[in-house]
Amino acid sequence: MAGREAVKRAVQQVRPILSVDREEARKRALNLYKAWYRQIPYIVNDYDIPMSVEQCREKLREEFMKHRNVSDVRVIDMLVIKGQMELKESIEIWKQKGHIMRYWKESQEPKPTDFLSKFIQGVN
Repeated sequence: MAGREAVKRAVQQVRPILSVDREEARKRALNLYKAWYRQIPYIVNDYDIPMSVEQCREKLREEFMKHRNVSDVRVIDMLVIKGQMELKESIEIWKQKGHIMRYWKESQEPKPTDFLSKFIQGVN
């Protein structure tokens, strides 16, 4: 019983980073998504990315969907803060083209390593 009381007091003492409740954190995440969505055409143009605006928006959706199951408000706030920092760096052109292109590197399929897989895909 004493352990439960200590946990309850510890949970009550944790202060929120930005959002008070989950609904506010959700609104912040949606606002970040909308800001990225609006800036993608300018980012594609400024960085001369060899991707279309639609492909970039699909990647944006994929990045946000990666964290859709996060339920802790503090973690959501930290992800929103990091997303805002990334957006600011992209808008101000503080990044290089390679930094932007690394978002697509994760989703590429690995190259085949064994002979049969290389043969089937036509890799020399």
